[in-house]
Amino acid sequence: MSKYSGGCHCKKVRFEVEVELPVVLHQCNCSMCIKVGFLHLISPAHKFKLLTGLEHLQCYTFNTQMAKHYFCRHCGVKSFYIPRSNPDGYSVNARCLDSDDWEQWQTEHFDGQNWEKNAQSLAHLSKK
Repeated sequence: MSKYSGGCHCKKVRFEVEVELPVVLHQCNCSMCIKVGFLHLISPAHKFKLLTGLEHLQCYTFNTQMAKHYFCRHCGVKSFYIPRSNPDGYSVNARCLDSDDWEQWQTEHFDGQNWEKNAQSLAHLSKK
């Protein structure tokens, strides 16, 4: 296990996530992820800890209202969210980690444009 810290651009929102190495990141092509450049590190809820900034978070939902897209109301960065595919976990944007270790981790494509057909393939990631 390795622990990583991260957060938003203005550093008002800070978190820690514990990951089991080796890590596999998911690059999604859905309308949201493409626009914000999100690179998914999906984690069980018990391995994610919000350290500071709860009062600085805004939540955006759309379509089914299931996914909770949290972003800093000051700088606008979405460093993590609760995904519809893993409502019992968090998806951290690997690009928001303080370390650049993520650049060496394996990345797999996820076809989010066909989400209903493919979401089941991610469900196990929040069960570890």
